[in-house]
Amino acid sequence: MSSALTERPAPDAAEPGRSAAAPRRRTRVLALPEARWAATALALFLVALPAQLAGAPAWSWGPLYAAAYLTGGWEPARAGLLALKEKTLDVDLLMIVAAIGAAAIGQVMDGALLIVIFATSGALEALATARTADSVRGLLDLAPATATLLDAGGEERTVATGDLVVGDTLLIRPGERVGADGRVTGGASEVDQATITGEPLPVPKTTGDEVFAGTLNGTGSLRVTVERDASDSVIARIVAMVEEASATKAPTQLFIEKVEQRYAVGIVVATLAVFAVPLGFGANLTDALLRAMTFMIVASPCAVVLATMPPLLSAIANAGRHGVLVKSAVVMERLGQIDTVALDKTGTLTEGTPRVTDLLPLPGTGLSADALLSLAAAAERPSEHPLARAVVGAARARGLALAEVRDFTSAPGVGVTAVVDGRTVTVGAPSRLLGGNTGADAESGTAAGSGADAESGLVAAAAVAATAAAAIAELEDGGRTAVLVRCDGVPVGVLGIADRLRPDAAATVAALTTLTGTAPTLLTGDNPRAAARLAAEAGITDVRAGLLPEDKVAAVREREAAGHRVLVVGDGVNDAPALAAAHAGVAMGRAGSDLALETADAVVVRDELATVPAVVALSRAARRLVIQNLVIAGVFITGLVVWDLAGHLPLPLGVLGHEGSTVIVGLNGLRLLRDAAWRRAANGA
Repeated sequence: MSSALTERPAPDAAEPGRSAAAPRRRTRVLALPEARWAATALALFLVALPAQLAGAPAWSWGPLYAAAYLTGGWEPARAGLLALKEKTLDVDLLMIVAAIGAAAIGQVMDGALLIVIFATSGALEALATARTADSVRGLLDLAPATATLLDAGGEERTVATGDLVVGDTLLIRPGERVGADGRVTGGASEVDQATITGEPLPVPKTTGDEVFAGTLNGTGSLRVTVERDASDSVIARIVAMVEEASATKAPTQLFIEKVEQRYAVGIVVATLAVFAVPLGFGANLTDALLRAMTFMIVASPCAVVLATMPPLLSAIANAGRHGVLVKSAVVMERLGQIDTVALDKTGTLTEGTPRVTDLLPLPGTGLSADALLSLAAAAERPSEHPLARAVVGAARARGLALAEVRDFTSAPGVGVTAVVDGRTVTVGAPSRLLGGNTGADAESGTAAGSGADAESGLVAAAAVAATAAAAIAELEDGGRTAVLVRCDGVPVGVLGIADRLRPDAAATVAALTTLTGTAPTLLTGDNPRAAARLAAEAGITDVRAGLLPEDKVAAVREREAAGHRVLVVGDGVNDAPALAAAHAGVAMGRAGSDLALETADAVVVRDELATVPAVVALSRAARRLVIQNLVIAGVFITGLVVWDLAGHLPLPLGVLGHEGSTVIVGLNGLRLLRDAAWRRAANGA
């Protein structure tokens, strides 16, 4: 498997527009030592069996059977003895004892058949585990081995992508894969990022847009500034967290393993009874021993042990491929148990980025909406405030030209002031800008003209202020943040700014409602009016606003105390306590705080809210497969045991039934590796 890590497609081999599908990384069967030993044992058995059936002397086929015992049985025997050294009775050891017991009573062929089938079953299990790892680690092959680095002088040189550091500038030529997570600083192109975001069509990329390592550039050339180390890229995070999750065990698995030890001891005691009781009633020694060995084989809980982890690990791997990092098998099992959901607002239900929603020039100013926005954006351009970035972004989105400014000043909590085209423009909080200045304007008018003019100026100023106040009240009643724009001390317009609901928010809320039978609750520290507006758009009726972090925890614990299992979805530092208190917590990964990402049980890497109900549905599918597997294993074990005790079950048939059930259970669990399983989960099937 390690050799496959170095096999990467050449950068120039990709054609523009070709799908950036993940290269198929598949562990070859004979690359696994378990498979090689099993194949050797099978080959020896297939040579010895015809010789025995043809009546050849025992010296010609006996050593071949012995070699089959050795090659197919040494590894499980070693594992069983090591477990026994730790005072644990392993089912591997039971199988080896049964095979040796069969040989001891002259059933050499039957014992060899048991060894071969048991070794083959182990090889299939190892292959299934390797293919599970392949499906996730294959993402690493998307990232190219080298990238074109541009130095300060614009010179190009080829470097290993693993050597890139934050701040490096890369040149991405047409048809090449992006070498690192970063942001476009020059050029324009379309990038096929289906493997990361799942978008079916290439996405236009221009200056300021984010790109991901391993995505495929189209026909244009891009300059990209690296924003994450290779070890912290989206692909690397998926691989690392899924591998970490695969090392954990779910509560169901831990329970099965705990019971397994007692069950195995019970099998040994029952096997001795199956052997001794018939002997006490005069049964033949060989027949009694053969029946006892068959009982030990068919009663062994191999299929039960394998019932839990393959479905859960397959679900973890599949979710990881689709951008949801589930941190453990425990979490994957918990996600399927939730029956109510609590959502944060900013950055979770919404995009977390303020946007201009309303442009309201005041009557009598002669300004159009674009002219008002141009004035405000020009004044705000030097500012780093989030609302300032929203105003400037809106102007750029409309293609407006922004004038040069001078004498820029910023007053925290008030706003900014700058001279734009010879006029003093102020943009800021209405509560601080609307009011006190009209009196100053009126005094200025009194000093400059007659009393009648001053009175007229006061009336005009009061009318403008009243109009602005009405517009501000309307925006704030609608849950938007109002920003006042003044020109030379006179209000000229009001901007409405609000966070925007994620495009998939309403569909996600509906899907979660269908899954849990209860509509999600909105938990937010925002003001009630803004929260109510967003909740109404998303289809949420239970809104709890103005909450501090401890209030969110209290809300979660209230639901838990009522017998619910709560899933919390959030992204901020203030969400971390609630994420920790919930039955399961999911963090939005792209803009999520480090604390939230560490506290959460799962992380949505690509900020696709719709993946939350999908991973819950996938977890429930995994739980269903676990139950199916336990039923299959139980039916096989019960049927074979009854057959052996009540009738005469031939040893080869018992071996086939026991190992066949193990293989069926293992393959059934791997069904969740397929993309179709994710599509069914995402579609609510």
